[in-house]
Amino acid sequence: MMEHKKTEEIAVNRHKVLTPLLIACEENADGAKVAQIKHDICAQNGISDRTLRRWLQNYKQNGFEGLKPVQRNASESKPIPKDIIEEAILLRREVPSRSVTQIIEILELEEKVPVGLLKRTTLQDRLTERGYSAAQMKLYQKSSIASRRFVRLNRNDMWHSDIKFGPFISIKGEKKQIYLVSFLDDATRYVIHAEFYDSLDQSVVEDCFHKAVMKEGLPQRVYFDNGKQYRTKWMERACAILEIKLIFAKPYSPESTGKIERFNRTIDSFFEEAKIKSLSSLEGYNHYLKIWLQECYHNKIHSGLTDKNGLNTPEKAYRSSNVPLRFMPSETVALAFMHCEQRKVDKAGCISFGGKKYEAGVLFAGKTVDVMYDPADTETLTIEHKETGACVMAKELKIGIHTGPRPKLPRSMTLAFTDTSRLLDEKEKRYDSNLVNRQRAISFNGLIGKDGGENDV
Repeated sequence: MMEHKKTEEIAVNRHKVLTPLLIACEENADGAKVAQIKHDICAQNGISDRTLRRWLQNYKQNGFEGLKPVQRNASESKPIPKDIIEEAILLRREVPSRSVTQIIEILELEEKVPVGLLKRTTLQDRLTERGYSAAQMKLYQKSSIASRRFVRLNRNDMWHSDIKFGPFISIKGEKKQIYLVSFLDDATRYVIHAEFYDSLDQSVVEDCFHKAVMKEGLPQRVYFDNGKQYRTKWMERACAILEIKLIFAKPYSPESTGKIERFNRTIDSFFEEAKIKSLSSLEGYNHYLKIWLQECYHNKIHSGLTDKNGLNTPEKAYRSSNVPLRFMPSETVALAFMHCEQRKVDKAGCISFGGKKYEAGVLFAGKTVDVMYDPADTETLTIEHKETGACVMAKELKIGIHTGPRPKLPRSMTLAFTDTSRLLDEKEKRYDSNLVNRQRAISFNGLIGKDGGENDV
């Protein structure tokens, strides 16, 4: 049975592959453009047009869950010889756009492998492990074509985000630099949410993104640079569950993130005012940032915003849009913004997490489970076992001076009492049957003895 974590990663990767096609369909692109996008996706990822159509249909019918592979029992695939893998890598290096199917066909025509020996998915996995997948090879291809300016038509069609380095302030007696994380709407230049933090790990982006979603709903897509705080497994999983298209700017192309970069330069004027104000705390910076955004940015005429009455402000452009805000059930949003790790439950029904012990329950003993948690609050964990569908809330195990009672087994797992041994009953029947057959097979009737008489035994 394929593990849940692996199936979820496969679904996330398939969502990334489908993103350009989903965008084209949403924009009602003409048939020729859609066909070209499909051709490019198949060539870059080594999949057939039939596979792509199947993924797209499953996604439209069942959303993110439809992209997960069907779990089935299968025998382990035979390992591919190293010399065959090296030949496949050489074929991919010769023509990076070659699909895995074409590579297999060439190896079969050259009689280096028997027909049907290589499976496309197995060879694709080996090439990816070695760093020669179509997507990985594409990173080495550079384009000299300059990009043009673009702007989305509706609010929440696309959000930009970036991190701007701020000044040094004293935090708990230590001099530390603060950082501004912002989420900006592309069409209206409205700042969905912006906040200062005293660290630069991925949690600051997660927190700011969560607050932006809770304030203004979900965007259709997000557009980030290639910072390590954005290129995370968590971001891929969250966007896939929330049905948000995740797009990253091409490396070494700062012009593609021009809007958020321009906003960051505008923030410099806030820093000048904060310096005069002699702000010295993180709370002070966030307090006056809200005031500055509302009074000095959102209600100020923006040269890039126009309507039938002329120039417009970010606040008016955003609030006057007739496009409804998009929300999802709170349970789905909470699931998307939680972290997920795997743990194995010991025979006492407990797991180790964050240096602490949590009670998962005897039902999970010996099983590998998914641990869902909020990094800001690990007092209670959500334990989930996908194969059985069981889900419980686990709290930290309190160890006292006395041993706790042995957990009671569910009635379905207790001994079933009986008044006979079904094994011995069946063996007795077989023994009696075999005994009769043996007696019939050996017979001395009709044999002539020494004195000429017949034996009757």
